[in-house]
Amino acid sequence: MADTHYMGSCHCRAVGFRFDTRIEPSRWSIRACQCRFCRMHDALSTSDPDGSIEFLAARPELLSRYQFALRTADFLLCGQCGVYIGAVIETNDGRFGIINTHALAEQPENLAGTQPMSYDSEDTGDRVGRRQQRWTPVTGVPW
Repeated sequence: MADTHYMGSCHCRAVGFRFDTRIEPSRWSIRACQCRFCRMHDALSTSDPDGSIEFLAARPELLSRYQFALRTADFLLCGQCGVYIGAVIETNDGRFGIINTHALAEQPENLAGTQPMSYDSEDTGDRVGRRQQRWTPVTGVPW
């Protein structure tokens, strides 16, 4: 089975992504992180360790990277319309990312249900390790 390509972007289309996966949307692991940032952005994140993400920027100067809490990842937002599109972490083993399913250009009809998640008990090593294992390899970033 070939990868299926899913495009996404912010509202004004200044920044976005291409998410490639072989997983059917009905089987995606969609996580509703319970941290304040994710709740305030109504973020629903997904990833595929066997897929790939390419973050794109029609207007790279509008890409805003934000870090909080343990400062282990860059959360990617549009500096113009404010939409959160995903996050990326850079490690010694490469770059890994997640997408915000709310930023998909077209919402799949059979999208899986969400799972509330809390990562409050993780220390820096646990968080980086989980992300390297579960997040999607990132093939390109617009910075």
